[in-house]
Amino acid sequence: MATTLHTALESRSSRHRRASADAPPSLWLSAADGRRLAADVFEPTGPVRAAVVIASAMGVPRGYYAAFARYLAQGGLGVITFDYRGVGDSRLYESVKDERATLRDWGELDVPAAIAAARARFGAVPTLYVGHSVGGQLFGLDTHDDVAAALFVGSQSGYWRHWSGAGRLGMLAMWYLLVPGFTAELGYLPMKFFKQGEDLPREVARDWARWGREPSYVMSYAAPKGGGGFRHWSGSLLAYGLDDDGFAPARGVRALVSFYEGARAETRVIAPAALGEKAIGHFGFFRPRFEENLWREARSWLLGEAGVVHPKQIDGPA
Repeated sequence: MATTLHTALESRSSRHRRASADAPPSLWLSAADGRRLAADVFEPTGPVRAAVVIASAMGVPRGYYAAFARYLAQGGLGVITFDYRGVGDSRLYESVKDERATLRDWGELDVPAAIAAARARFGAVPTLYVGHSVGGQLFGLDTHDDVAAALFVGSQSGYWRHWSGAGRLGMLAMWYLLVPGFTAELGYLPMKFFKQGEDLPREVARDWARWGREPSYVMSYAAPKGGGGFRHWSGSLLAYGLDDDGFAPARGVRALVSFYEGARAETRVIAPAALGEKAIGHFGFFRPRFEENLWREARSWLLGEAGVVHPKQIDGPA
């Protein structure tokens, strides 16, 4: 049975790799350890007012954020999206089980590489950061003194007790049973099988679960190393939560924000009904139907943090 499942999952993974090759990256980043990372660049047509790095959710390829990145570029923001090592076009091997990436690598090597590339590409303008889900967690693993502001969407502490009811039982099973079981049996975490993004390298998934079992989540790793950006970054932070987000309950969103001790932080929890929507969820924020509300608000905030005096007047077309 395990062999049959493994063969089926490997076949799905191979089909995905062939499909992703149809959209080659527009830029290759180089991390401090020499690892190359696939990225895309979105250039404004006019002056660049700030540089923005978009860091993806767990196992989500950079292409998911392309429409949002283009929207930011229309307002004068130069944007870089990228794939973490082991994901999308940044995967070295045909089989994800051969990848040796860790979640720590994503925060300590991949995110800094993207930020450095944005500064090099767009010059002496403010640098800003957008983190979706795990992207907001990884930001704190380095100090990022050169980043003026960060905007998080659905970024949370993944400690299982931040959920309630069935969600709590699901996260408990995820961290104690599913991740250890699948990574031991298959050598990776088959996220695509459950329609939850791309398959994850074994050690990425194991780091994720290890943190999820700890009340301090990512701080269980960061604190003994001095706390990184969680303790020392002092920029502006806007964290969005969605009240129908089963992956990032408001309690978890606020817990992650509390880790950023030096930040000037604000948390906004959005109800879909307030926007005339039935649902937004964990991934909906980045869908084009939110261009007129969530996207406009986010872009205006980013432009304001970049020092644009009246961003609503000059932030480009909606």
